Amino acid sequence: MPSEVRQPPNQEPRSGAERYVQRDQPPGVPPLELTGERTLPDVPEENYWFRRHLVVYEWVAERCAGLDVVDMACGEGYGCEVLARRAATVVGVDANPEAFEHARLKYTRPGVRFVRELVENYAEPCDAIVFLQTIEHVPDPEGVLRHFRSILRPGGVVFVSTPNVLTLAPPGADRSDNPFHLREYRPEEFEELCASVFDHVELFGVYHARKLRLHELALRLGWDAVHPRLRLTRAFYERFVPAITARDFKIASGPLERALDLVAVLW
Repeated sequence: MPSEVRQPPNQEPRSGAERYVQRDQPPGVPPLELTGERTLPDVPEENYWFRRHLVVYEWVAERCAGLDVVDMACGEGYGCEVLARRAATVVGVDANPEAFEHARLKYTRPGVRFVRELVENYAEPCDAIVFLQTIEHVPDPEGVLRHFRSILRPGGVVFVSTPNVLTLAPPGADRSDNPFHLREYRPEEFEELCASVFDHVELFGVYHARKLRLHELALRLGWDAVHPRLRLTRAFYERFVPAITARDFKIASGPLERALDLVAVLW
């Protein structure tokens, strides 16, 4: 992975070996454990990945004003809360019983509800479908996209995101070591998959901005050789990573080969 688009040290793609549990959950809401399969808020060590996902939810929410939206594979449920700030209604769909129960108890905004179901089976008509950082997990991605298209109302839109294998995998590797990913995509491969089902495909990328962009520049100037010698690595990143916000990422049209994640708008 080129150093200028690398994640901060201790933020490389996660294997799920570490044990982290959400902190400070509302009364009566069982915290979820970080497994590497999905990202979580309220875990400081996970903050880089959470904010990287959150910026896409915020971007999508601005394009869903007044719509009936389904967040497929919604996980912990934080994305439904973001989407509901602009959408008319939001349904979060997830088959995992722990995630479903957590989301149902934690996110109780009017107009938001959760359904425990496989994304391949959920079939209520809607105006927009959101499917973020999950298509790399499914065995039949084309079939899932065809199912989504079948339940869209006329004029509906689907938002899909996935990691860009060009910046996710280690240098020289064909894929990352994430055991939950069945397939990882280059930009052209992701576009081909989407175009096999939808007539219109518009691709965007997620990139570092603000302090994460400064971190990239520091890496190019040799920061990785400096912090270990000064014994600053742990102290620096224990402060730097929790301070990352969604504003430290941006969504733009390219160059897609340098994108961290790929975001497709399909209709």
